[in-house]
Amino acid sequence: MAHGVFDKTHAAAEDRYERLAYRRAGNSGLDLPALSLGLWQKFGTDYSYATQREIILHAFDLGLAHFDNADRYGPPHRAAQQVFGRVLAKDLAPYRDELVLSTKAGNPIGPSPYLKGGSRKSLLNSLDHSLRDLGTDYVDVFYHHRADPTTPLEETVGALAGAVQQGKALYVGVSNYEPERAHEAAELLRQAGVPLLVHQPRYSIFDRTPELNGLLSVAADDGFGLVVYSPLAQGLLTDKYLEGIPEGARAQNSAFLSPDVIDDDYRKRASALNDLARERGQSLAQLALQWVLRRPEVTSALIGASSTAQLDHNVQALAFPPLTDEELRLIDEHGVHGTGLKI
Repeated sequence: MAHGVFDKTHAAAEDRYERLAYRRAGNSGLDLPALSLGLWQKFGTDYSYATQREIILHAFDLGLAHFDNADRYGPPHRAAQQVFGRVLAKDLAPYRDELVLSTKAGNPIGPSPYLKGGSRKSLLNSLDHSLRDLGTDYVDVFYHHRADPTTPLEETVGALAGAVQQGKALYVGVSNYEPERAHEAAELLRQAGVPLLVHQPRYSIFDRTPELNGLLSVAADDGFGLVVYSPLAQGLLTDKYLEGIPEGARAQNSAFLSPDVIDDDYRKRASALNDLARERGQSLAQLALQWVLRRPEVTSALIGASSTAQLDHNVQALAFPPLTDEELRLIDEHGVHGTGLKI
């Protein structure tokens, strides 16, 4: 994007880098905010653009300079990138150098074989579309969204490295990779001179997979950071579902959260965690965010938002004292792996 005279409609908060901690991504030189804004849900055409813009700008004012996107996010696909592109063009263009923009490709976005997978054609074509959607010359982080066992890893890694070599991305990442494949990708990228910056797995009190499958250890050994998604388990690690499913809640109409998982076991465990959070003077959501961020391998936790108040609430999680050994023991007792989730 050419720099010049901008129609500046948003003046960013001067104290935006005093609101939350930044953490180093693995062995790189890049710092990311402890909380990052994910545009996975609520940034499609089915939500108000005015609200979406307000949330994005407020996130930046709070210090959440990392915005996580993907070609698949909407609906329809690519809509979330286009929403962010509108905000970037109108409000945040003067701050482009202060933003970390991430996007992903590889999850299916259409019936064509070239609109999915890990081929060079699929990944680099999608990246070109994403740059047009976002209205920027480069993204800071380009991810392969999901491992593709039908494509040689060397080809996928070559496409990621090529994005950096072409100046279309500054760093690369992978998402939803099993630890062994993530390690292989890290080795191939290191040989190409483009180190793996980050891996994006799902991780929460109710989903301990990165602990159980060894990904935390692989991240530490290979020197990449983790940007974890669904730290609130699609809202299950909030007080929203403790008494049932409220009208308009995500569990009523989401493809990612079924009403069936909100059962007696879930409510019993979530209520016990909620009681612990209240004893600490915080919400269950704030406790859950603190819990994933306790790990040094975790660079940032992705949060969504449907309002600026929700953003404020989640950022306040970082102000509470560290979890004690006894509190961590209680979380392990009640935060049973697989609760409320289809593993």
